[in-house]
Amino acid sequence: VSQAKQLLSDALAVEEAGAYALVLECVPSEVAQTITGKLSIPTIGIGAGPHCDGQILVLHDILGLYHKIPRHVKVYKDLNAVIRRAISEYKQDVRRGDFPGEDNYYRLDKATQKAWQKVKKEK
Repeated sequence: VSQAKQLLSDALAVEEAGAYALVLECVPSEVAQTITGKLSIPTIGIGAGPHCDGQILVLHDILGLYHKIPRHVKVYKDLNAVIRRAISEYKQDVRRGDFPGEDNYYRLDKATQKAWQKVKKEK
């Protein structure tokens, strides 16, 4: 309870100092609700319950990019396996010499190639 009281006091002080919003991360919902009710600036919750003025999650978490998912995260799409497969395919293509292919890099146009050949010879 003393930590919650201190957090409320700090939140009020931050507002008084001129903050335009306050992020409440992993704050118990009841405490976040009280803080939100006492502040005139908006609160943004991340794992702080439904009573904050707004919500935020880390993109990597909601896409399931990590194996360890924090309690406050709802995974909307598990992209971990898809991304691992894509990286593995990329690695194989590089090792085999299939990447980069002709369509995957830039070339000088003919006129610039001629000019570049002259520059190379000068150096």
